[in-house]
Amino acid sequence: MMKVHHLLPLILTGLLAGCAKQDMNDLRGFIEEVKQRPPGRIEPLPEIKEIDTHTYASADLRNPFAPEQAQETETNIAQSSGLTPDFNRRKEELEQFPLDSLRMVGTLDKEDFVWALMRTNDGTIHTVKQGNYVGMNYGKIDRISEEKIELTEIIKDGQGGYIERQATVALGGE
Repeated sequence: MMKVHHLLPLILTGLLAGCAKQDMNDLRGFIEEVKQRPPGRIEPLPEIKEIDTHTYASADLRNPFAPEQAQETETNIAQSSGLTPDFNRRKEELEQFPLDSLRMVGTLDKEDFVWALMRTNDGTIHTVKQGNYVGMNYGKIDRISEEKIELTEIIKDGQGGYIERQATVALGGE
């Protein structure tokens, strides 16, 4: 009796031989029929309509939310105040941080002069004194006490000028 592992190669050879001599005339006929058809028509792209544009320039128009007389007064005040930050002054290190990211962590009395200790978000401690600038709004330190640092910031007023604003950094760790 023949073993099964001797019959398996014979069966596989017979199956492969049947696949090799298959008639492909129907496939060739279909390909020729498709080639004989006329080519399809591609629809043209739709025409793009040009839209009229309008540029709105409001620089010389009045503010629609303010009464006419009040707006003229505000403009005159902004133009006449003359308050501007000193843009030619060399910026100090703590002016690159927003004021709310700086923390007062203590004071030092050194040679009859009071220094404040300020911590940045990265944990670095800096010493500052009266007259130094801190924060991103040109904040100049006016007074240092054991509880807080008082400063005056110069901010834009929304009318093309600047105004002063008082700010405080209170003593408090984290």
